[in-house]
Amino acid sequence: MAKSITIVGLGPGMTKFWTLAAYQHLTEATTVYVQTKYHPSVTDIPGQVNSFQGWYETTAKLEAIHDRLAVEIVRLGQQEEGVTYAVPGHPNFDETVPRIYTLAKQQQIPVTIIAGLSFIEPAITALQPINVDDLQLLRAEQIPSQYYSPPINPDKPALIGPMYDAETIRLWQPVLLNLYQPDYRVTLVQAAGQTDERVWSCRLVELAELLAWDNKTGIMLYLPADEQNCSFITFQQTMAQLLSPDGCPWDRKQTHQSLRPYLLEECYEVLETLDHDDLPALVEELGDLLLQIALHTQIATRDGNFQWGDVLGHINRKMIRRHPHVFANVVVDGAGEILVNWEAIKKSEKAEKGQSLVESTSALDGILEGLPALAQALAISKKAVRAGFEWDDIDGVLEKVIEEAGEIAHATDAANLEAEIGDLLFSVVNLARWHNIDAESALRTMNARFTRRFKRMEQLAVAQDQRLADMPLSDMEALWQKAKRQLAESG
Repeated sequence: MAKSITIVGLGPGMTKFWTLAAYQHLTEATTVYVQTKYHPSVTDIPGQVNSFQGWYETTAKLEAIHDRLAVEIVRLGQQEEGVTYAVPGHPNFDETVPRIYTLAKQQQIPVTIIAGLSFIEPAITALQPINVDDLQLLRAEQIPSQYYSPPINPDKPALIGPMYDAETIRLWQPVLLNLYQPDYRVTLVQAAGQTDERVWSCRLVELAELLAWDNKTGIMLYLPADEQNCSFITFQQTMAQLLSPDGCPWDRKQTHQSLRPYLLEECYEVLETLDHDDLPALVEELGDLLLQIALHTQIATRDGNFQWGDVLGHINRKMIRRHPHVFANVVVDGAGEILVNWEAIKKSEKAEKGQSLVESTSALDGILEGLPALAQALAISKKAVRAGFEWDDIDGVLEKVIEEAGEIAHATDAANLEAEIGDLLFSVVNLARWHNIDAESALRTMNARFTRRFKRMEQLAVAQDQRLADMPLSDMEALWQKAKRQLAESG
C-alpha cells in the first residue's frame, strides 16, 4: 500500500450503526487508531486498536488536542501501509478531520472518507415528532469563536452536539441566553439510539446545573423554535414581502427621498428614550429605526442597486479595518492613540478610493452640515484637537468661557450679540468635552429636567387656586424650589 489516510465513521454508538463499507474496512484492517476508547463499538474492532484517549485526559484545551492529533495522523499516513483512523459519528462532523485534510494536502497524502451514521439521525428519532424542514445543525465546537451569539435563527429549531463534557454546555449556556429567555425550555438527548438512551427537558437557565455525565456518551442539545422570537432572516423576508408586487401599496410606493422625514423622526424618538433612560421603549424605538434601514435596503434590492449583503459587508469590513488593535497585531496606548489611528485609516481609505488627499486637506472635512448645532460644534472641536489645536489644560478652557461671557455684556448690536453668544456656546461645548460630557445630551437632559420642574410648578399653583401668569416672580421662585425638592425626593 502507498501512503494514505482512511478516516472511518464509527456511527453514534453500537456496531449495528456501522455502514457496510465501515464494517468491511474495520474488520479487514490490521491496526486501527481510534479517537476515543470509550465509543461503544470500539470493542468490536477485531484488529489492533490504538487509542488517543490519554491525550484528552492530560490536555485541557481541545484545540490543542485536535491540532496535535491531526499532525500525528498525517505522520502515520506517511507509512507505507498508511493509517486507518476511526472517529465517532460521521467524519465530516469531527473537528480533527478538516485539520487532517489541510496537512495531508501539503504532504500530498490522499485522504479517503468512509461515511458513518452521524449523531443527528438517532437524536432526531429520539426527539420525535419534530419538524426537520427548518432544522439548524451546529457542532458543539463552534461556540468558542462566538463572542455574542451563535449562528442560530431562534425562530427555527436547532440541534447542537455532540457534547462530551459539562464544560462545553457551560460555554454554550451564556451565549444562548443572548438569544433566548432564561425560562426557555430545551431538550437533551444522551446516548441516542443506545440501550441507555435518555431524553429530558429543562429551562435554559438550569442547563449547566443539571448536567453531570462522563465523556463516554455524547449529548445532543435540541432548541425548539421560539415563536416569541425573530431572526434577522425572518425580518428580511417580512420586508421583502411588504415591497413585493402583492405587498403593501403604501410601502411599495415609497422611495429613498419620501422616507427621509421618517428616518429623522425615528432617530429623534430613539434619542428621547435614551434621555428618559426608558429601556422598554428603547426596544420599540430601535425596532422602528431598523425598519427605516430595512425599507431603504429593500427598495434598493428591489431596484437592483444594492442588497443587505452590501450594507452589512461594508460596515463589517470597515469595523475590522478600523480596529487593527482588535483584529490585527497593532498595539495601542489608550483611546487617544486609537482615534489617531482611526483618522489615519480613514485617510488611507480615501486614497484607495481615488479621492485626492491634496483636494481634501482640511482637518475639518467630513463634518455633516445637518447635525444639530451642539453636536456639530463638538465634532468640529474634536477634529481641531486631533490636528493639535487644543488648550494645555482645563484652566484655559474655563478662562475662555468667562472671557466670552464677559464679551456678551459689551455687545453693541444684535449681530454682534449673536456672534458673542455663539462664541460662548462653542466655548461651553469645549468645556463639556474636557469633562467627557456630550453637550447635546447634557442640554437635552436639562430640557427634560426643566420641563418636569415647570409642570410641577403649574400643578402646585393650581393646588393653590392660582395661575403662574398671575403670580409675582418671588412666589414663582418659591414654587420652583418646592418643585425641585419634591421631584428630588420622588427620585
